[in-house]
Formats: sequence, C-alpha cells, structure tokens
Amino acid sequence: MMSEQILVPNQVEGSEMNARAETVLSDIGQAAVFYELVKQRLFEVNNWDKVCGTSATLFQLTLPDGSPTMKLEIDNLIRIDIPGPGTSAGDGYDWVRIEQIGKNNETELEEWTGFTVRPSPNPFHPELGVAHFFSDAATSTFLIGRTGQTVWAEMHGRNEIPNGNTEKIFDGLRNTMVGWTAKAGLSYPQWKLLVDGLVKNDI
Repeated sequence: MMSEQILVPNQVEGSEMNARAETVLSDIGQAAVFYELVKQRLFEVNNWDKVCGTSATLFQLTLPDGSPTMKLEIDNLIRIDIPGPGTSAGDGYDWVRIEQIGKNNETELEEWTGFTVRPSPNPFHPELGVAHFFSDAATSTFLIGRTGQTVWAEMHGRNEIPNGNTEKIFDGLRNTMVGWTAKAGLSYPQWKLLVDGLVKNDI
C-alpha cells in the first residue's frame, strides 16, 4: 500500500514543522462519511480562512497564469495573503505551486489523500524569482486520512530556509524576518488552526 509519507520530502536542511489533529467517530460508516467532508474542506483552498476560523491569512487558488480558479491541480498556484507587509516580487503576496497530489488505494479500513506545495515566483513577475518568505527548497504537505474510525489531518513543513536571495533589499529583509519567525515556530498556530478546522465535527 502506498504510504502518505511519500508525499512528504525528506528533511535535509533548515527547519521542519508538523501539525496534526484527529476526530474519532462512533463507527467506520460515520467515519467514512465524515472523511468525504474533510476531503472537501482540504481541496477547497479558497475557503481555508473559514476552516481556520480567522481571516488573518487568506488563500486563493489560481491557474499558472495567476487568474483565480477553484480547482486544485498540479501546477496551479496558491496566492497567500499573510498579516503584515508583503514583497514587491509577490505584489504583496506569497506564492506557492502545487507540485504533487496523491492518494492511496482506498480500503474499508484506511484511506488518505493530500498534496505538496513549493514556493514559486509570482506569475505576473516571474523574472523576480521566488515570491515567498521561504526559498524553493521548502515544501508544505497537507494530508487528510481515515484509519478505521479515526479521521485525521496533518501539515508537514520541510527544509524551511528563509528566502534572502531577492533583487530588492526590502524583500530580502522582509523574507528573512518572516522566515526566521516561522522557523522559530510562530507559524505553527496558523497550521494547527487549519488541521483542527479540517477535522472539526460540527455537524
């Protein structure tokens, strides 16, 4: 059986971050139904602020050319609006590209799906390089799954290195500041809100 860890790159350099949440249902049937809801929440990236319960950070799926979309597909982008000033390279946003989507061979007892993103250039100014506070060595992997009666959600950050390699001094300073803040663990609450919200059983 394919392991969900295949989607998570090896940790080589920089820092890593992991967040997890789970909900236990009363039986496998209810868990299977709830898993489908959690899957919908995961792939509707444009609604992640509602899932998190805060609009402090906003997410917008786009096509490779930067135009808005609702489809989560390989090579599409996610435009991220985090609190505080953004970079000129990103037109005020941070950008990541969806580079991998995966799932297992679903069984009655186990199923999972997820995707991995990597910092990318702003599609409107690709010549300015990666528009994100981490370098393109970093990845973020978002996973949801069901094991028996337990439905879980995870986020795994790997190889997180601040992106100081920018053409503009301000962008480099901003990325270094935000990147080191994230490395220090201050991005964990954002992703914990997301994984908690993904498996929140409020029905």
